[in-house]
Amino acid sequence: MLVLTRRIGESIIISDDILIRVLDVSGQVKLGIEAPQDISVHREEIYDKIKAGLSEDRE
Repeated sequence: MLVLTRRIGESIIISDDILIRVLDVSGQVKLGIEAPQDISVHREEIYDKIKAGLSEDRE
């Protein structure tokens, strides 16, 4: 795992087309994510539910 330190307003770029920007760090971290529409972006718990639902559909 790569661990980076960023301040409010600073960004991380993944590949050429995904940008993650730190928007706020008061109490909890708020991130803004810019990605092409064909790339799905989910919170981990939502992604896990989606994957669990897909595996149930295949049984």
